[in-house]
Amino acid sequence: MIRRDRRHIAGVRWFCALLLGAAVTSAMAGAPQSSCPPPGLLGDGGQVIEPVDAASRNAIALQLLDCLGNPDPALRDDLAYATLARWMRAGELSPATLRQLRDRLLVGLQSTDEAGFLAPFSALVLSEVARVDRVQPYLDDDEHQALLMAATNYLRDVRDYRGFINGDGWRHGVAHGADVLLQLALNPALGREAASPILDAIASQVAPSSVAYHFGEEGRLARVVVVVASRGWLEADGWQAWFERLADPAPMASWNEAFRSEASLNRLHNLRAFLLAVHVRVSDSENAAVQSLLPGLKSAINAIP
Repeated sequence: MIRRDRRHIAGVRWFCALLLGAAVTSAMAGAPQSSCPPPGLLGDGGQVIEPVDAASRNAIALQLLDCLGNPDPALRDDLAYATLARWMRAGELSPATLRQLRDRLLVGLQSTDEAGFLAPFSALVLSEVARVDRVQPYLDDDEHQALLMAATNYLRDVRDYRGFINGDGWRHGVAHGADVLLQLALNPALGREAASPILDAIASQVAPSSVAYHFGEEGRLARVVVVVASRGWLEADGWQAWFERLADPAPMASWNEAFRSEASLNRLHNLRAFLLAVHVRVSDSENAAVQSLLPGLKSAINAIP
């Protein structure tokens, strides 16, 4: 869709490699020094004891990352994610700590452990790290591009489609990956060039054939698309082309063939749910930039049975 200067792209890739290398080193060095839950964070009744000073809070924030792959949802979700999100939204973590969180979370995105918790919860917490920068900027342009590249790569590569399982709690990799892209799409520091990688990543997960979404993934993907539209990064013809690619039934000759296999029915179900989720969000919008995607969206809806 959008071309970038090759030297800039090469520079961003080098920065990503450098950042990831530093992140791996930092994570490996720091892992043995902390535990889940961090010592002294929980009271006898399981309540969070707020740190009395900023230094302690910043140190505990880093230790909480060890809980993101924990199989216990009370530690992973209710404690680690909820506490980190609360502190970040209250502006209680320093830029230095936020960068350290980002570095270790980028490593977590690449986790392939069989339990499957660490990668999606790294993405979820990373969305909060990205939100802080949107509200109170602390990242530079190269860091934005590195984060964008890591987030889009993560979402494209998700193959674990487990959502909520009784006893396990959430994984929800697609939704959490979309959450990171939502914060980046909302960030005024990112420009039009971000549209292509974001929309390509979204498109890669709109209609998988191996699963029928039923944990709200289509809605989380759809809201990213609406935010991209609100930025005015694409004209109507750009949206027309994007939705045409989504609605292409290939390798089937037509969508009527979808009713012959479960995998094809999954594709059809997921695509229809996504298109309708986008339509719900934009049909009553008075934003002219958002309205520009409606012709392409309606054509795609009419193209499927």
